[in-house]
Amino acid sequence: MSAALTVGVEEEYLLVDPVTGQNVSVIEQVTAKLPESLVSRSRSEFRRCMAEMVTEPTVDLSDVREQLSQNRSAVASAAASAGVLAVPVGATPVAETDRRPVDDPRFVAIARHYGAIAHDPAVCGTHVHVGVPSRAAAIDVCRRIRPWLPVLQALTVNSPLHEGVDTGYASWRSVQLDRWPSLGPIPHFESAEEYDRAVESLVASGVMLDASLVLWHVRPSASYPTVEVRVADTPATVDDTVLLAELVRGLVGAAVDGPAVADHLLAAAHWNAARAGMSGTLLDPRSGRVRPAWSLVDELVGLCDDAPDVVSGLERLKRTGTGADRQRDALARTGSIPAVLRELAL
Repeated sequence: MSAALTVGVEEEYLLVDPVTGQNVSVIEQVTAKLPESLVSRSRSEFRRCMAEMVTEPTVDLSDVREQLSQNRSAVASAAASAGVLAVPVGATPVAETDRRPVDDPRFVAIARHYGAIAHDPAVCGTHVHVGVPSRAAAIDVCRRIRPWLPVLQALTVNSPLHEGVDTGYASWRSVQLDRWPSLGPIPHFESAEEYDRAVESLVASGVMLDASLVLWHVRPSASYPTVEVRVADTPATVDDTVLLAELVRGLVGAAVDGPAVADHLLAAAHWNAARAGMSGTLLDPRSGRVRPAWSLVDELVGLCDDAPDVVSGLERLKRTGTGADRQRDALARTGSIPAVLRELAL
């Protein structure tokens, strides 16, 4: 029963100048202004223009909603104290002049190891953790749910704007992250032992700096007894994030086995999702056929037991459009990316 599974969420937000829309490196000032009761939910991120907040694990999605609302409100207030906006978007919409990592030995090592791609403009994602009974179960879930992750990606696209232009992609964050060699669809693993051997080889080759640099779209968490789904742009609203969390938990709870999916078709399905979002067709990697996006969503919902609010959440999303749709609508109305960011800010 998926409703008995714990769920936790990590959200990243971009800190931007309210006038120019450019990224601003003020995370220390923002963190210092967080309420004492929420400091434990704050996490250090790779860039000083990024804020990250997490929720405590819970089985109650109304609790997830409340924690997300608290986190966003606290970050918004702290950002205002620092003279900036905190914005839930997936990629850098205008510009980022300071691309140095946070002064942390690990982040410095990552930047040194991966070179120029580590200095791309900042991106912000949302990761959903769902509790599982064992590491072996986590590997099994990762294999079973990977064909459905492009659908979750398409539902949560929220980064069409990058460095002053509409990229033509609904999720530029996804395209930007494809340059990292340790990111993308998780390979098909039958056991934890096979997973460990693969990671060991990738670390030895230099593709991964260390075993914690497993950045696949879904992975067994290195820190918690969870499966971590990492495919979403940071959603525009709490409603969007709660919908994502409920879909992920329902999918993990169902974990229906299906036909083996070819890696090249899965990669193509993710590219298709990043390009189109929900505005057209998506590639079904199980069959290799293109299907209307919402028909795949309907099939996904059919797998998710104990997810009572999913249907109403998806009906709302159909009315409002994805985060990417809403950004483009705002840009058409205002003609200004900074104005769009002011509308989107927490």
